[in-house]
Amino acid sequence: MSMDDPRWREFPVLRQLFEQWRAARGRKPVGSFEKPFRRSWEDLLEDAALVSAEARREADRDIRILAGAGLVELKTVRYRPYEIERVSIPIQAEARLRAMYSDEFPAEDEIPFDPTSIEWQPQLTFLRHVRVGVMRDDLLKLNSFLATKPVNKALVPIKERSLEIFGDEKRLDALRGTVLFDDARLTLEDLRCFAVAEPLGWQRGSGMGEPMIVIENACTWDSYCRWNTKHGFFSAVIYGGGNRFLDSFSRLDGIFREIGGPRRVLYFGDLDPQGLRIPQIASRRAQRQGLPPIEPDFWSYARLLELGVDRGVPIAEPENLDAEYFGWLGESAQIARSILDRGLRIPQELLGWDYLSRQTRSA
Repeated sequence: MSMDDPRWREFPVLRQLFEQWRAARGRKPVGSFEKPFRRSWEDLLEDAALVSAEARREADRDIRILAGAGLVELKTVRYRPYEIERVSIPIQAEARLRAMYSDEFPAEDEIPFDPTSIEWQPQLTFLRHVRVGVMRDDLLKLNSFLATKPVNKALVPIKERSLEIFGDEKRLDALRGTVLFDDARLTLEDLRCFAVAEPLGWQRGSGMGEPMIVIENACTWDSYCRWNTKHGFFSAVIYGGGNRFLDSFSRLDGIFREIGGPRRVLYFGDLDPQGLRIPQIASRRAQRQGLPPIEPDFWSYARLLELGVDRGVPIAEPENLDAEYFGWLGESAQIARSILDRGLRIPQELLGWDYLSRQTRSA
């Protein structure tokens, strides 16, 4: 008898994986396939709309629980076991997946869901002629909530509203990536809720008139904090947390208030495709919200390249990054591009405390 926890079926990342597996294999008998069903981790997260830093972290936690139970298998990036590259459903686990979602395999003679037969609330009338790929029960729960005329409800965080509507705090996050929310058909404002960016961890610096710096990874952030305590190069050292900074940049305004006003915002991260995308995407979003642009910390990138030019680490899946992303690095752009074009990356941890403790920024 299966000992699978029924609560797992509500993990957004597993639900998305199941729905894709069902579309590809759900009508075939168990044992019809020889190779496991596989999905790129990044594609799966994007399809499930698990794009915020918090949602990604929760999805990572959930999928590792499922991997520990043998329901899925994970392939991680070489030399970075904490970074998932691909997720697959083992052949022997397909029967367990069917059992877990047994109620979602309709009988052949079941009457199909007819969206035109429902009296939709104004915000959902488009469902009469647009296929959104969302389960009937979810649509009906949304319709029922909108029927309560929530316009006078207080704005609340998205997970609180999701729990109210679906009994699942993660479900609304998952639905945000579907056609349901495309082209502002349905908005979070309609549901009287808002997405919440994670708080930024930061340490105040003694250089109050100096720029702030955002550091991508935790260990390097700790080293830069120690270095800044000694020298006062920065008014604040902020922990970006990788992808989470794509949302949490909006918290910079609060730090400005704490330190007495806006400052230049510098960034230092891994020299790899995602490390170059994060600050530049965040910069465009920040400027749209009236915040300063995110600038590269040229000193840090130049030192990282000096130390790492012959110590690059292979990238699991090399990609051709647009030239504009390299141009952000200024004078370091050409050498950075030559390294990534060889399928290599340089982790920022190479610029560590042993090196920083012997440096000043004039070096």
